[in-house]
Amino acid sequence: MPTTLHMGREGAKRQKAGQRGSVSTVIGSLFLVLLSFLTLLPDSAFAQPAQPLVAYDYLAAGDQNRTRIVLNFDREPKVDWFLLRTPHRLVIDLPETEFGIEEEQTKAQGLVSRVRYGRMAPDHSRMIFTMPGPFAVEDLSVLKNETSPGYRLIVDIVSTSETAFEAAMRERITAVPDAGTAKEAVQRNPEDDRFTVAIDAGHGGIDSGARGVSGTLEKAITLTFARELKKKLEETGKYSVVLTRDEDVFLRLDERVRIARENGADLLISIHADAIALRNFRGATVYTLSERASDAEAAATAARENLSDEIAGLTVREEQDEVADILVDLIRRETHAFSIHFARTLLGELDDTVHLVGSPLRSAGFIVLKAPDVPSVLVELGYLSNAEDEKQMKDPAWRAAAIDSIIKAIAAFAAAKAGG
Repeated sequence: MPTTLHMGREGAKRQKAGQRGSVSTVIGSLFLVLLSFLTLLPDSAFAQPAQPLVAYDYLAAGDQNRTRIVLNFDREPKVDWFLLRTPHRLVIDLPETEFGIEEEQTKAQGLVSRVRYGRMAPDHSRMIFTMPGPFAVEDLSVLKNETSPGYRLIVDIVSTSETAFEAAMRERITAVPDAGTAKEAVQRNPEDDRFTVAIDAGHGGIDSGARGVSGTLEKAITLTFARELKKKLEETGKYSVVLTRDEDVFLRLDERVRIARENGADLLISIHADAIALRNFRGATVYTLSERASDAEAAATAARENLSDEIAGLTVREEQDEVADILVDLIRRETHAFSIHFARTLLGELDDTVHLVGSPLRSAGFIVLKAPDVPSVLVELGYLSNAEDEKQMKDPAWRAAAIDSIIKAIAAFAAAKAGG
């Protein structure tokens, strides 16, 4: 009996060992098949996503006649450049770049009166050097560092005549690259008949917008607010929501309008935060479109916001009006009436939670509000130039209360449109 039991156990062990051997053989065969398959794939299948360039150690030195600009990179950058006037600017386009540049380094020096830099789009960054007068690019080179890793960009500029600058600008105009834009917004599902809200986070990328008294950037405040508003709107389940931008990227003003229209938006809300020289002035404002500004401050605000494209180094293109027939005129009038209606509803809700400026309903010729068939408002959340407003806009609890008021206004407006 013990002998039989022992032999049975030994047989079982041999059987299991045989099974393991078979499994190992199968796994080995599968591995070889997989390995053979992988060797047939192109090298690009294993390529890692390109990491952004890193720019650091910016330096400008010289005088009003000649200035040298030097900027280091962790690896060789592909560079393109062109010139713009009014004001005189040198625009340098780069692959996507992380700028490790101290603000102190970019103070006015020699012929360079101002430096801007930032992201234009995925895979596209830009630097803009503003000069006080006409200049010539004597040399623009990318060189490998001799005693340290990486490369350096060297730009030598000299003062010149207006005639020479104009000639150089025309010569370089053929090299102007396509301005970067944000990734295509997610298109609305045609079967989704929910009320659609387009939320436009003002500024972005190379266009930082206003700067707060403690350094807060408008583009960061607007994007945070837009994302939080989108999240709360979607949590209701009642709305389809589109962000014109969901990252720190530059968008043309007309591109923001296009995204709203292509997604069939029923309402566009453009989020901003202003700044003026009067530090004591504070409060939120709601703007609608009007070719004639309601007041001087509204006109000045629209002029600042409409400069976004020029700040990013883009030439401003005048949009041609659509055919001025009776139908289009009626659509525009109806859209404007809806915009006014929502603006008033919104102010009624905000009045309980947000400090408003005197006469908070204003109007001016904002480009971003010019969709002929989408009711649109521009909301200035407050003034970053005022310490109290800046502090509030950075406070999640304040933003949550303001967002609740905006959602109540959207609900009332959507119900009114549905009933109308």
